[in-house]
Amino acid sequence: MSRVQSKPKLLKFGEKLQILRLESNLTLQQFAESLGYSAHGYISELESSKKTPTVEFVLSVSRVYNVSIDILLKDELELERNSK
Repeated sequence: MSRVQSKPKLLKFGEKLQILRLESNLTLQQFAESLGYSAHGYISELESSKKTPTVEFVLSVSRVYNVSIDILLKDELELERNSK
C-alpha cells in the first residue's frame, strides 16, 4: 500500500481501498471474495464513497491485507474534521 502511505494529499477511505485493490491486481469481484463478500457492489460503493465502511469491514481489510487501521482511517477523520 505504498501509494497510500506516500501521497501528500488526504485520501478518503474509498480512495485508499481502491488503491489497495489495484496494487493487489484484483478485480472488484476478486477483492470482495478475498474479504468474504460474495458480491462486489458493497466494495464499489465504498470506493466511490457512497457508503461508510462498517467496523467489521475495516478490521477485515486490515487483517487480510496487513494494513494498519490508522493508515486506512486517519485521512478520513482529518477530512471530516476539516469540513466542520
